[in-house]
Amino acid sequence: MLSVSNLTHQFGKRVLFDEANVFFGASNCYGVIGANGAGKSTFLKIITGQREATKGSISIEPGKRMAVLKQDHFEFDDHKVLDTVMMGHQKLWSIMQEKDAIYAKPDFSDADGIKASELEEEFAEMDGWNAEPSAAALLSGIGIIEADHFKLLKELNGNQKVRVLLAQALFGNPDILVLDEPTNDLDIETVTWLEDFLLNFNNTVIVVSHDRHFLDTVCTHIVDIDYSKINVYTGNYTFWYESSQLALKQKLAQNKKVEDKRTEMQAFIDRFSANASKSRQATARKKMLEKLTVEEIKPSTRKYPGIIFTQGREAGDQILKVDKLSYSLDGVPLFKDVDFTVNKGDKIAILSKDGLATTAFYQILNEELEADSGSFDFGQTITTAYLPVENEKYFSDEPLPLMDWLRQYSQNKEAQYIRGFLGKMLFSGEEVFKTSDVLSGGEKVRCMLSRMMMKEANFLMIDEPTNHLDLESITAFNNSLINFAGTVMFTTHDHHFAQTVANRIIEITPKGILDKLKTLDEYLSDSEIQSTRKSMYQ
Repeated sequence: MLSVSNLTHQFGKRVLFDEANVFFGASNCYGVIGANGAGKSTFLKIITGQREATKGSISIEPGKRMAVLKQDHFEFDDHKVLDTVMMGHQKLWSIMQEKDAIYAKPDFSDADGIKASELEEEFAEMDGWNAEPSAAALLSGIGIIEADHFKLLKELNGNQKVRVLLAQALFGNPDILVLDEPTNDLDIETVTWLEDFLLNFNNTVIVVSHDRHFLDTVCTHIVDIDYSKINVYTGNYTFWYESSQLALKQKLAQNKKVEDKRTEMQAFIDRFSANASKSRQATARKKMLEKLTVEEIKPSTRKYPGIIFTQGREAGDQILKVDKLSYSLDGVPLFKDVDFTVNKGDKIAILSKDGLATTAFYQILNEELEADSGSFDFGQTITTAYLPVENEKYFSDEPLPLMDWLRQYSQNKEAQYIRGFLGKMLFSGEEVFKTSDVLSGGEKVRCMLSRMMMKEANFLMIDEPTNHLDLESITAFNNSLINFAGTVMFTTHDHHFAQTVANRIIEITPKGILDKLKTLDEYLSDSEIQSTRKSMYQ
């Protein structure tokens, strides 16, 4: 379907890919992974023709159509939403435009009639008469209400634009579908819709995502970009991660016999293959894993940050009481009468269909905003640490070397102590002297995590922690919260993160809250809860 041959690409002296060869077959979904800066997005731009490689070639099977999730949210601002979706199939859209232009001619000739007839035949062969209802169905499925279908794209907000551009990429059954972070800004219900769409999509999908649940659900293969090499592995993300960790453990166990290693690895493959039968992509993935050989599994060279939260003191029984808290933005209620008590050991996922509501809620608890009404009270033994969704204000003052930036938040000013926390977050050697104004989004979040760990708090508040982090950091962060002995309140769009950490779900809405002692999957699969949720947003 799509072949990458001898691909080499470099920026100056830095080599992203070196003589890489990859084949993407039909009916498979390939998840592209790699540490921040490894070149995932660059790789997608090269295979979609948006960037030229230093060396090598990309070839697509003749007659096959590729669709790409556009990243420019303003490109289609002056077009109607429904038209924007149909423009995803460029050939079909071009025929529609040409056909309409001929019919609109005041001096319609015999030649025009012949041409229009030819276009109509081609249009019918491409199922053009179903184009508009198909585009409308995609928009509705992805959360764009019918009343918005005929608006100009610039009349929609940023979140809605992302959904329209996603519908554009999905439109018209492309032979090759390329998606760069398609789940960004989507709520859990829409991500589930997209998962189901891709599970029923029989053509080639190439996707970059930091959402492990999404990768696990839709992927049949993992494309790992690691130290200038591109390797393809059978299975989903969890299979790749666990098998690579097992291979690494075996590599470090120098005295272990080769046959023992093979037996252990084969048992792992057999176990995972059996578990695959329970997944939504059961049959195809199970068959692939059964064909896998032990020799195909290799250890990853990735480094995982050391995110370890400890409590300076254990909390007492009084944690947090929230009493009828309400807040509006520009006269529009974000939440109303939020009323609950946090218990010791709770790990609460705070949900809302509106990210502004959850962020405002955390800002109120951290005294960065004032509520319209209501109150909250932390227990006397409680110490808090907060990871905001936006951290620019922590880096907006005069640029400081990272050592000095982190030192301002520490009681212990010794260099070795500060270096220890930066080292845990993979800032080593001369990197600790980088100035705070040149940090990437992911590096800033890792700095904020160092700051959080230093506080040794017993109550953590975390707003969208996976933004800007690579999969290695997300995995380490996820595991740290699972193991944390204190109390956690967090919001995330990462399904796996929420499912594995939360033992309680609180959803805040303009009409009150839903509060359930359930995991995320239990919460989402409860039909009575879902019916109540729907009514609270209407």
